[in-house]
Amino acid sequence: MAQLNGTDYAFQGWMGLDKDSIGNLKWQTYEPKPWEESDVDIKVTHCGICGSDLHTLRSGWGETKYPCVVGHEIVGTAVRVGSEVKHIKVGDRVGVGAQSDSCRNRTGKCKDCTLGRENLCNKKGRCDTYNSVYLNGGKSYGGYADYNRTPGAFVVRIPDGLSSSVAAPMLCGGITTYAPLKNNQCGPGKSVAIIGVGGLGHFGILWAKALGADRVVGISRKESKRADVLKLGADDYIATEEQENWAQNHAGSFDLIVSTVSSPNMPLRDYIGLLDSNGTLIQVGAPEDKLPDIIAFDLIMKGRSLAGSLIGPPAQIEEMLQLAVEKNVQPWIQERPMSDVNQAVLDMENGLARYRYTLVNEKHI
Repeated sequence: MAQLNGTDYAFQGWMGLDKDSIGNLKWQTYEPKPWEESDVDIKVTHCGICGSDLHTLRSGWGETKYPCVVGHEIVGTAVRVGSEVKHIKVGDRVGVGAQSDSCRNRTGKCKDCTLGRENLCNKKGRCDTYNSVYLNGGKSYGGYADYNRTPGAFVVRIPDGLSSSVAAPMLCGGITTYAPLKNNQCGPGKSVAIIGVGGLGHFGILWAKALGADRVVGISRKESKRADVLKLGADDYIATEEQENWAQNHAGSFDLIVSTVSSPNMPLRDYIGLLDSNGTLIQVGAPEDKLPDIIAFDLIMKGRSLAGSLIGPPAQIEEMLQLAVEKNVQPWIQERPMSDVNQAVLDMENGLARYRYTLVNEKHI
């Protein structure tokens, strides 16, 4: 193959070209960010399908910079490692999550990057793994592809003991639910609820149990998910559309609640009412519309808190992956061939995943 970007491999991927890209991705060649000695090139073997991919493909969270290759749950083999990268070597099994760069405190004025909270950096230099732009002007492209180029600071090693198919969806779906639980002291003595039992929520149940919470309860609309939730390890299940007086019967029951729901119509006031005194509800689902209204007294009367959480920094991703090995955390993953990505994305859009899809790049296995 002709030399491209200093390599003997081409950057090709499944490209979204417009707002009607879901189920209509096109295989095309693209130009990755200009190479820097702080970068790592990854031969992609696996990539999870995330709800964020769907929001981005249809411009649900704002206008997408088409053409766009989505996919930010990337696992593969490091095939080129810049001289400034010390923790990765060629041949390592590595991963990239939803964020691929931050300002890295280049100006000395970023408190978040200084404290290892790179995921909260909002200064110039922050870059998402796709649909974003790096400081050197290059565009970011995701993992529905043969190769990926990412700054090494956001490339993590995948530990032995985790299969690539399992590790991939942990890099966004997993950390999105692990971080709010860990950051809010989930553990022994805590009663925890996870709202929304899907790709995110099923991870939340697994992490809450792995972190040692005394009681873990899944909450969803229909009774049809009860068996799954209990099989995942939850202690109980609440079906909000099929159990009478559920909000009153479970009021004040939980220290922590993680809401993965992405709906402007969710009964948010009832969810807040499930918190015990000084309890916290952390919202991680991101509707394309607004959140439902609440009133001040929902929070004031019992000292409750409403918070948000956004993925996690690379160090916390590595910590999460190690916990998954130690506690044998087993998310429910269905492998799909990357060549069949259009059908897989449609199935994800239609809610058929139980509970995460991982694309397998047959060419690199």
